Amino acid sequence: MPPRVTRKTPKTVLTPATGFLTGYTHTLNPYAGCSFGCSYCYVRQMPVALFRGEEWGTWVEVKDGAAEVLRRDLTRARKKGSVKIFLSSATDPYQPEEARAGLTRSLLEVLSEQPPDFLFLQTRSPLVTRDVDILLKLKDRLLVSVTVETDLEEVRRAFAPASPPVPARIRALGRLKEAGLFVQAAVSPVLPFSREFPAKLHGLVDRVCLDDFFLGDGSGGRRTERLRIREIHERLGLERWYGPDVLKRTLEEFRKVFPAGKLLVSRDGFLPPAGRA
Repeated sequence: MPPRVTRKTPKTVLTPATGFLTGYTHTLNPYAGCSFGCSYCYVRQMPVALFRGEEWGTWVEVKDGAAEVLRRDLTRARKKGSVKIFLSSATDPYQPEEARAGLTRSLLEVLSEQPPDFLFLQTRSPLVTRDVDILLKLKDRLLVSVTVETDLEEVRRAFAPASPPVPARIRALGRLKEAGLFVQAAVSPVLPFSREFPAKLHGLVDRVCLDDFFLGDGSGGRRTERLRIREIHERLGLERWYGPDVLKRTLEEFRKVFPAGKLLVSRDGFLPPAGRA
């Protein structure tokens, strides 16, 4: 069933960054809610989801007029100093509604006219390639990070059935890199993958970020336990892929293909890269 879409005109769209994203001054979320509805999404345990009264993944709120609000917010933020933006922290900016609303694209147009000091663009959708023309205008102060938690479609379908297929995401990484953008594959969180996975990403990205359910959920794995992600692993007979040792084993596999300088872990992979911000 398609998500319920509502619209709201925000008073502000730039939100001060805190906690995990302390390397940024602001977060920017074009939408509230996310129709991808990934089972392990940490936003499920945040107030925006807990107190909504609707299941996460079944609703999306479009922030009407967000581009004009962003123009005003940027002007105010600039007066206070450096502006480093994480787009986005609590929704996917390229979820299916974006193909119709074009909200993220309108925000990027504003950012290309009033460039921040740095922009981190996080998505799991191949739709990001639609906006290469605008992203190239921000090239020197931009990192595009595409989540690819696994290379196995059967695993993706078990944990995030409404999310984009893995092959399409991998192709998107190649297109972004070929266009000349600074690109990261976010294997976050690590889901069961094949031995060929690191090699599939090699040459398509500038770097890889690895994260798990224990470092990455902001609570040492307690949020993930409440989401019952362990049970999905058990149902699939993949218990060995759930635990604090998984990240270590994943690092060992990726080090066979990627040099140390191109492998980052958890929070380090989501902070502004040295020399670009």
